[in-house]
Amino acid sequence: MPKIQQNHGYRKIKRRLFLVILGFVTGEVLAEYLAVPQNRHNFFQLVSQTLAKLLGFKSIPSQPIQNNSIPTTPAPQSVSVKPSPTPKTINSQQSPKLTKVSQKKSRPIQVSRKTIAGVSFYQTTIDLQDPEIFMTIGLANNATVANTMQATQGDESFAKMVARYKAAVVVNGTFFGKDEKQAVLGNMVAGGKFLKYSMWENYGTTLGLKVGNKPELITARKEGKPEWNEHWFSITCGPRLLDKGEVWLAPLSEGFKDSHVLNEASRSAIGFDASGSKLFLVTFLNSLSLKQEADIMKAIGCSEAMNLDGGASLGLAHQGKVLVSPGRNLTNVIVVYDREFPAPAALKMSWQRFQNGERPVFPN
Repeated sequence: MPKIQQNHGYRKIKRRLFLVILGFVTGEVLAEYLAVPQNRHNFFQLVSQTLAKLLGFKSIPSQPIQNNSIPTTPAPQSVSVKPSPTPKTINSQQSPKLTKVSQKKSRPIQVSRKTIAGVSFYQTTIDLQDPEIFMTIGLANNATVANTMQATQGDESFAKMVARYKAAVVVNGTFFGKDEKQAVLGNMVAGGKFLKYSMWENYGTTLGLKVGNKPELITARKEGKPEWNEHWFSITCGPRLLDKGEVWLAPLSEGFKDSHVLNEASRSAIGFDASGSKLFLVTFLNSLSLKQEADIMKAIGCSEAMNLDGGASLGLAHQGKVLVSPGRNLTNVIVVYDREFPAPAALKMSWQRFQNGERPVFPN
């Protein structure tokens, strides 16, 4: 065989060998990637969207342009809520209609169902900078103070509490005892006043909203007791899940010993992003560990987060509709108002007084 032909044959073999190896490696990587359910969902969704676009381009009839003001791309048709049944000439100064997606983004509260790592959950995202957002704590039987070992107002069905508060969002709050007193865990502040206070409280983690709805998360045995009188809204629960964007789990050191908290369980959580402008309430629909819960809270954008009550207490209502119904009566719930479901006038006035310098008074 001539040398030139021999070299050409070697190069051809090398190319084929390279393609075989490349195909094998690509297949292995793709198989590993598609082994994850969420990745398969994303991959096939991308493929279907791409095919839909290609078929859409092929099906567009060729028509003569009758007006120079028609845009060179089909963007106005793709963003309109209800596309016109027949093609129309669009003036270049006409604004396209907003899609339903963009309308949802403008709302101060968004509730969506998601799945991450095989765990399904409802994610409630709250814009803390919106002037119509007001958070408070609702108590069973419309009580003015929370249950303690000294006095109790009992419990109440979640449906009745949702109907009474008429809020945008209602979710389960913190832990409470299983005995007849049903005392709630930790100190509580709502509407700028104490619903429960004990100077001896020194466990769990507290999420509080300060002036301007600025959130903070404090673990008592790690950072010292919170300044509860600086909170407009404050609820203590735990264990803590995230600290400065990293998973932080030390439930035993926080004072948690119940196996229902430490082991896999139905859970809910609360947290906020690094800017402190978005608050996240998450209601999980699968049993999961604290580590899984922390990982998901980090994945959705939380910088700080803590666990809330769960198990049979798990409850979520959006705009008066119960999405997750607890398996028992509750003693306390977190209540969120927005512009569509406005807060009571008294709550708004109390918030304004807090902004002007008024602070909760410690009980005697």
